[in-house]
Amino acid sequence: MRASRALAGAALLAFACAVAGCGHRGLKAGEGLIPVEGGRVWYRVVGRGGGTPLLVLHGGPGVPSYYLKPLAALGEDRPVVFFDQLGCGHSDHPRDSTLWTIDHFVREVGEVRRALGLSEIHLYGHSWGAMLATDYMLTRPRGVKSLILASPALDVGRWVKDADSLRKTLPDSLQRVIDEAEKKQVYDSPAYQAAIGTYYHRYICRRDPWPADVDSAFSQLGQAEYLAMCGPSEFTITGSLRNYDRTARLPELHLPVLFMSGRYDEATPATVEHYRSLVPGARMAILDSSAHFGMQDEPDRYVQVLRDFLRSVERK
Repeated sequence: MRASRALAGAALLAFACAVAGCGHRGLKAGEGLIPVEGGRVWYRVVGRGGGTPLLVLHGGPGVPSYYLKPLAALGEDRPVVFFDQLGCGHSDHPRDSTLWTIDHFVREVGEVRRALGLSEIHLYGHSWGAMLATDYMLTRPRGVKSLILASPALDVGRWVKDADSLRKTLPDSLQRVIDEAEKKQVYDSPAYQAAIGTYYHRYICRRDPWPADVDSAFSQLGQAEYLAMCGPSEFTITGSLRNYDRTARLPELHLPVLFMSGRYDEATPATVEHYRSLVPGARMAILDSSAHFGMQDEPDRYVQVLRDFLRSVERK
């Protein structure tokens, strides 16, 4: 019954916006479910500011949007639209493995925009979400006023090289555990999980202990899509994204673009700066006390960087 009411509400909202041509003026704070290819995705809108909405794409694939909650502070200026991509978090978890493709998720972004009447947006993508945002933009959608690529992995070959370098900063004993597990392809041992846990606390989120929203995100990870598209860990990429590289197409991004990285990010500042250099007029922000989850490590600073960028785009 609750799902039916949410679906009906999303449909009525989309119809009202289409008839009135209201864009985000018809967007109301709240949450619900949107029917997409393969199931339903959960969304949440926060904020009542009058600026152009910010559509948020989480990472993973399959790490739901809990960890991105600090971005809700941008609601002072504009609606902020979160959603859990199909297969994780509050969204449906279908067993159809043919859904776990980048093309599917690109279409899903379009379905969410249409359902919510988001004729104009700013688009934010974090990690895998930045890959998704990039591929979505390469379809040349209308109404995207700016793009934020936060801690992106736009060349997986380079990502793996960076991960190998970062892994070598771990104690020798942990490196041996990781090497042995990967050699035998045994990824579920407690020793291996502990070793990658050390890596994650250095290069994903540096807060100790991890905030509850980070724990929630990983506890509701979409395991099927993560394994199919990524692999057993952040530095062992065996899935369908292993050959992903969009660096040759970054010059096609002809809109305001902000790149972000943390000083201790697994998406290293040097690599992200390289991506920035390929996009005409793009900007770069580095958070000095952050790892991959800068919005959790330095929430106030992170939000201010985003707010300043979005306001500067709208002033122009």
